[in-house]
Amino acid sequence: MKHPDVTITEVALRDGSHAIGHNYTVEQVEAVAKALDNAGVPYIEVSHGDGLGGSSLQYGLSKTNEFDLISAAVSVCTQARIGVLLIPGIGTVAELMLAEDAGARLARIATHVTEADVSKQHIQKAKELGMETVGFLMMAHMAPVEKLVQQAKLMESYGADTIYIVDSAGALLPHEVRERVRALKQNLQSHVGFHAHNNLSLAMANTLVAIEEGATRVDGSVRCLGAGAGNTQTEVLVSILDRMNISTCIDPYKMMDLAEEIVAPILEKPQEITRGSLILGYAGVYSSFLLHAQRAADKFNVDSRDILVELGKRGVVGGQEDMIIDVAYELSNRATSVLKGVK
Repeated sequence: MKHPDVTITEVALRDGSHAIGHNYTVEQVEAVAKALDNAGVPYIEVSHGDGLGGSSLQYGLSKTNEFDLISAAVSVCTQARIGVLLIPGIGTVAELMLAEDAGARLARIATHVTEADVSKQHIQKAKELGMETVGFLMMAHMAPVEKLVQQAKLMESYGADTIYIVDSAGALLPHEVRERVRALKQNLQSHVGFHAHNNLSLAMANTLVAIEEGATRVDGSVRCLGAGAGNTQTEVLVSILDRMNISTCIDPYKMMDLAEEIVAPILEKPQEITRGSLILGYAGVYSSFLLHAQRAADKFNVDSRDILVELGKRGVVGGQEDMIIDVAYELSNRATSVLKGVK
């Protein structure tokens, strides 16, 4: 069996959940997973957008129980391994065990870039369950390179097979990706991975820079289906790497076909860089904040961009979605006070 030069994990059935309000059905997951499997995609991530246990009023309720979605994906795949994301504090060890029981074989344990220590029990439990395990360092733009290396070493010491640099906000510039991947390659024994968002239109460029610097695991999302402006577009990435003679063991034609015929009809609207997603990268905030900020802006009659910029100034990270309402309320009161002062 030929081994790829670069291994791609498809995240449309997890990260893409944000873009469709966590409304995936069993039938949709089966159709997408089966087509991806047939195209040769080796890993397919399936769960709520915020990972196992994410279905809630705070993060958004799922239309379908995520363990049913995981089981559905497993049932139609002949070679692809199904993966899950778990953010400690949102998901628990108990949910990780349920996901493994449903057939998940890859566990991606995600923490804020400075909080790797909270991943220890989850990484170790995943290894105990026999799962391939990834340490997923989110919001990687918020820490200097030295801190990133320190945190990555912690995850590696817990047993993670791969450490990912995660540009959750789509805020990293190519030279910043380059120095981060290079630093991890120089300091880790584990594989190095990279997960991009396209809020500044840099997902593809950043992913190619990461590969150039030695990352062997990267993420893609069919039709760019992901939070904010989406992720690196898988069918495009596969085609580019094929042109570069970098093997992924994925069929470009089949990826093009499934993107057009199966995934495109699922999108509520095309993934593009709107002012909302652009401001995510500009402000450096978590890509899944966009819809929450837009709803809060409508409720309090303020500009969602002001909410997101203020969140960025405060260094708010995933798991602090309740702050979106607080900030919108404060901005609304501030605007009201100004108007009263004018009168």
